[in-house]
Order: sequence, then C-alpha cells, then structure tokens
Amino acid sequence: MKLSLPANPRILIIRMSSLGDLFHSLPVARELKKKLGATIDWVTQPEYAELLECFADVDRVIVFPRKKFMQSAWWFVKSVRRNRYDAVIDLQGLGKSALAARLARARVRIGPSYHREGARFFYTHVAGRKNKNRHAVDEALDVVRYLGLEPSEIEFPVQFPDVPLEGSRRVVLVPCSRWATKNWPVEKFIELGRKLTEARPDVTIFLAGSPADAGVCRGIEEGMGGRVVNLCGKTSLVELGGILKSANLVITVDSGPMHMAAAIGVPVLAVFGATDPVRTGPFGKPHRVVTFEGKLDCRPCLARTCRRGDLRCLSALHTDRVLSAALEMLGP
Repeated sequence: MKLSLPANPRILIIRMSSLGDLFHSLPVARELKKKLGATIDWVTQPEYAELLECFADVDRVIVFPRKKFMQSAWWFVKSVRRNRYDAVIDLQGLGKSALAARLARARVRIGPSYHREGARFFYTHVAGRKNKNRHAVDEALDVVRYLGLEPSEIEFPVQFPDVPLEGSRRVVLVPCSRWATKNWPVEKFIELGRKLTEARPDVTIFLAGSPADAGVCRGIEEGMGGRVVNLCGKTSLVELGGILKSANLVITVDSGPMHMAAAIGVPVLAVFGATDPVRTGPFGKPHRVVTFEGKLDCRPCLARTCRRGDLRCLSALHTDRVLSAALEMLGP
C-alpha cells in the first residue's frame, strides 16, 4: 500500500534522539522537501534544538520537554497543535515519540517498522517491513517509499559555521561513545596519535567529545606529551560540527560525531567493536571501518557490556592497522 499526501504538505517529523539517529533521519526531510515541497517541523529533545536549527530543510524546531514533561505538557501540546499537519512521521518508534505524534492531532500518523513499547497503538500507518540487515539511513527512508516516492541521491543538508583549525593536515580524534563496548582502549589512541605524528609531521591532532569524555581525552593528551589540541568538552554541538568540517580526517569509535562527520562529507575512519557497521557505520564514501579480523563468534554482540569480560574485539585490534588506514586516507 502506498499513501499519498496533498501538494506542498505540512509535515511534522518526530525524532528526539540520539545524535547519530538525528542524522540518519535527515535524508527523509531532504526527500520530503525536494519531492513534495513540504514544510517541515521537527520535534526533538532540548539538548539537540540548536543542532536542528542547522538542518537546512527544517522550518521549525519544537522542543519535547523530556525531563519535565508533566510541568510543560500543556505548552508542548499547544506547540504541536499550532499548525495543522497533513502528516506526522515518527522516526523514533518509541512510546514517548508515538504519544507526541498522537498529541499533534493529525489524521495521518506514520510510524517506522522498528516501533516498540506499544507505539503501534498511536499510528494510523506503519511504513515498510522490519528489516535490521541494512543501514539505519535506508531503514528511515521506508517512510519516503511508503509515500510513493523513490529515494534518489541521499543527501544530508546541514549547515555548520566555519571553525578554522591550525595546521596543514588536521586529524580529529573522537575516542568516546556512551557504550563501553564501542570504545577502543585509551592506550591504543595514545599509541596511534604518537605514531601518526611521527609518520606525518605535518599532521595536527585535535581531541573532541562531550564534557563527559573530558577525563579520557585528558589522559590521551597527557599520554601524547601534550602534542595534541584538546577541545573535548569545550564546544557546543554546533561548534563541534564546525570543527569536524575543518578536518581532513576524523578517527573515531561508533559515536554521534562519527555520523556528523560522515554527513558533512569529511572522511571518517571508524573503529568498530560490539556494534554492526552494516547498520550504524559511517554512511557513504569515502569512509572506512576497521574491525578485529580474528575469529570472534560474539561479534557484533550489540551489547553495552562485554559478556567475555575482556572486550577482545577492541583490545586485540592492533594500532598499526588503524595507522595504516589513516595514512592511506590522508594521502601524500
């Protein structure tokens, strides 16, 4: 079944989090704007509101008061009912996002194939069949196909400010994610940084991450003897986007900044452990993923804690393999 909408529809997209998932959903907005002439409003969590203002195809950002919903519920309801929507598209697929979709009072409420937590109860339509053996970007685009449109060249229209960085060849290291099972050991990043600057004296290394990552990045900075510019915890998300845009290469674990860098076309070298690059790797070209090549039946486990207890998929990944890929990607 295909669902059609009127010309130049007003559409509300709901994707509240996380950082990477927001970028996975961005091509949906691009397709709806380009092929339907849609006006697009977007519901997100407060910490991402400033970032959403950089999404070129989003006309209005609505903040979902996640931590104080009961106190701010009426304000939120008025916000999502200010405009009459031809369709609400929930790309989160959770109970809270489906409830937000229902509060908008649109006759058409489309949910994703990966919905859970009883979210289906609030939808009038579900786009596509559940299929986790593909990238999350392609999964989100099911809703475009459900509207009778065929996704064309996938674009991520985001506009970050220019943040000039010193150095002729700039490499940004993003060593942390929110899962311990995604994080390459700190000593590996220290060794990589040392070897990279020895092999390429023209390279300047920058550390990036959230305030929660400051301790890890400080350890890397100390381990490298200060031969690094530590920007971790010192930038907003929008400023981080500008920093990534100025890089020649981003070396990272499976993280939100990895998806930011890939979306703006900066070459990404990603180290993967517990998660599956088929689903959540850096999307498109010219990015690369490095994983442990030995036999491990447990990988990808998609778990936040390592059942083996030794995190071998990352601890056994040799620094020289990442270094070799980085040197190739940097070029002469």
